[in-house]
Amino acid sequence: MSSSMPQGGPARVLVLVDKKPIAELIKLTLNHGIFVAREVSDGPEAMALLEDWDPHLAVIEVELVDRQFFERIGTARASDGIRMPVLGLTQRADLKTKLLAFELGADDIMTIPFAPEEILARVLAITRRTYRQSITLKPVLKLGNLEMDILNRQVVVGETVLHLTGLEWTLLYFLAANAGKVLTRDQIMDALWGIDFVADSNIVDRHIHNLRVKLQNGWQKPRFIATVPGKGYRFVPVYSDPVPVS
Repeated sequence: MSSSMPQGGPARVLVLVDKKPIAELIKLTLNHGIFVAREVSDGPEAMALLEDWDPHLAVIEVELVDRQFFERIGTARASDGIRMPVLGLTQRADLKTKLLAFELGADDIMTIPFAPEEILARVLAITRRTYRQSITLKPVLKLGNLEMDILNRQVVVGETVLHLTGLEWTLLYFLAANAGKVLTRDQIMDALWGIDFVADSNIVDRHIHNLRVKLQNGWQKPRFIATVPGKGYRFVPVYSDPVPVS
């Protein structure tokens, strides 16, 4: 096991969630802090990464792991005298699930869907509380022609500041996190409204349309959001890696 987290970061974060687009959202969000995130697909893979990579923090969908996993977490950083903290995620909003997560050993619990800025705030708080030091925060990420300010929920395109609603901001952030990949309407629904939300059949299309208007993004010549007929939408990949703006 390694020693405590380097001053200011980077902190290593293990990410285990059921749906890969949600994992990509979490990983992009963590770029606002000095974090290095690695995604795993199941409990056994997470257990192996605990041994091989020695993460400082885990973001775990609690339904995907068992009590043995949390017991392993308890000894993961024994050489530091620090129990590795866990931010639990769940798609169930009921109190019973949340109480069970705390009983198993989660340090905090959030319900999917979530706002990117909230999960960032929770991760920063848990890290500071556990390791008694702060992670450097970079509020603005530059994604090609977009600058996204997570503190102010503000997007700048070129020299134009876009005034987005909270939902439009999260939608754009979710699309950008999965740049180059087709997202179905169901995937977008699950990420923004939750698996139990019952909505009009065209709710995703309406919000995409509103976002495109503000981005000055015509569907025939998309600058940022492309329609994939019969499948869904794709954020046009105009960048290779998110770049923090100092």
